[in-house]
Amino acid sequence: MITTKYVGKRFLKNGGVLMDFNAVYHRANDNYCYPLDQDQLVINIRTGYDVKYVNLIQGDPFKSGILGGGEGWSGDAVNIPFKKRLKNQLWWTTTIKPEYKRLKYYFELQTENEKWFYFEDGFVSEAQMQLEGRSRQCFVFPWMNPADIPVTPNWVNDTIWYQIFPERFCNGDSSINPEGTLPWRNKGSVTNQEFFGGDLQGIINKLDYIKDLGVSGLYLTPINEAPTSHKYDTTDYTKIDPHFGSEETMIMLVREAHNRGIRVMLDGVFNHTGEQFAPWLDVKEKGPQSEYWEWFMVNDWPFRDEGGCAHAKQYYTFAFFDKMPKLNTNNPAVREYLIGVCENWVKNYDVDGIRLDVANEISHTFCKELRVHLKAIKPDIYILGEIWHDAMPWLRGDEFDAVMNYPLGESIKDFWIDKSLTNEDFEFTINRCYTGYMQQTNDVLFNLLDSHDTKRLRSDVKNLDEYFQQLAVLFTMPGSPCIYYGTEIAMEGGHDPDCRRCMPWEDIDAGVYDERIQIIRSLLHLRQEEPLLRNRNFHFPNKINRPRVIEFNKMGWVDNYVEVIINCEEEDIEIAREGEILFSRHYIDTTLLRNGILIRKIKK
Repeated sequence: MITTKYVGKRFLKNGGVLMDFNAVYHRANDNYCYPLDQDQLVINIRTGYDVKYVNLIQGDPFKSGILGGGEGWSGDAVNIPFKKRLKNQLWWTTTIKPEYKRLKYYFELQTENEKWFYFEDGFVSEAQMQLEGRSRQCFVFPWMNPADIPVTPNWVNDTIWYQIFPERFCNGDSSINPEGTLPWRNKGSVTNQEFFGGDLQGIINKLDYIKDLGVSGLYLTPINEAPTSHKYDTTDYTKIDPHFGSEETMIMLVREAHNRGIRVMLDGVFNHTGEQFAPWLDVKEKGPQSEYWEWFMVNDWPFRDEGGCAHAKQYYTFAFFDKMPKLNTNNPAVREYLIGVCENWVKNYDVDGIRLDVANEISHTFCKELRVHLKAIKPDIYILGEIWHDAMPWLRGDEFDAVMNYPLGESIKDFWIDKSLTNEDFEFTINRCYTGYMQQTNDVLFNLLDSHDTKRLRSDVKNLDEYFQQLAVLFTMPGSPCIYYGTEIAMEGGHDPDCRRCMPWEDIDAGVYDERIQIIRSLLHLRQEEPLLRNRNFHFPNKINRPRVIEFNKMGWVDNYVEVIINCEEEDIEIAREGEILFSRHYIDTTLLRNGILIRKIKK
């Protein structure tokens, strides 16, 4: 066979395209090869769209003898039937049950014109496969050790989170208001310098409201003693901020939440402290003579006033905020102290989860030690990292259970912001979000569309129809969805700090937002009641030939599936009437109106 070489592609003499080697990738670890449990091994491979089918040639590594013993190993062919479409590649996936907990394998790849065999050391042709004695470096998964299998808490996939910024949620005890507390602001923007008296008792007072929404998990931003409204500049990790309440109030909050079937997760700010943190004050006073000198990352002593110490690199901080000195989590004493703080939260308050702020800058050693200590106290505790990018190094089963899934949220919002994107683009980007990690990780990813760190969703969309469409996607994706307080009323808010407005209880109690709340309540309860919406299995059937109509199915192992159709076009579309309607918006008989939503259950 004569070929002509071109950059990036190879062509047959008659013009046919040969396999695109550059598009093929696999490695025998992380999200490409991993144990789902003690029996099942998941294997994934990326190829170009030119590959028409993939076979996995697999078997036990010692099937024909020990390595180096002159063995003539051969495996059994298993077709890989499932694939997801990415923008430039296909993602093929299958699950194997190795009889002896280990696997040796390679791939057989077929295009329209040729067949190649893919090994760890590259591609082998059919002719080369026949050469006696030629080395073939297979992929190997050596042993499925139970201790190394990523295990995530089962309850998280069933949980719908509600994030609360305590200072702005509800004032339940005015006797502990900070000095200069302002009257509750039912409407309008806020700043970080303003205090309105939100506290833990206010959250307790609204637990029935939260439960009625369909929420089963509370995520609270920091509640420890700190001078600011946001509390990310901790003064004392061992105390509840006195303007939020007491230890007893916190214990009562968790107890009352648990009585309503609601879990509680706290925010751990361990990358940095506040400027009033006692060990930092000691360092500022004594310099290298301080017993806490190694607790921080000081580069230059004594400190000089150069218009901002962080910018002068005299000591490292969170971002460039001089009032938030960075903790040295490489130091065993720091790790011991912070782990003790978390152990107290679990033992004393009985919290169910801990979210780590700026988690990508904390040492991996700390994260691994923290997991061991917390799981020993409460095996199913949820450990969540704030990481906005690819977080695989933290998700191998020995650090975090999951991360905040900002990539998914941004991918969802992009489709409504960029009207040039098609449903195919939507499929590509959603599939990208769910092929980056292991399946058990996908089950518990913390999915969100906005938070205390971002502009509110309502201020980013054109109208309420688009707002509810994006939330419909959020509540039908794998993972553990979260709404930010006020999402149920479509609360507006710009970038930080304007995204932290006061919850307008006066208007809520007067029924101003009843219609909006009912829509969100319906979506949350549907998520709770329909198991397929929480299922990790989904695909895009592409039956409706309209570029701005999203369509995907949530599949189960039974004889039915849930179909989600969202019309983002500027005109109505006709939808065949079938199945059981679970939720609809702007759907009448057989017409899905523009900006409409239809979720229905269909028998196969």
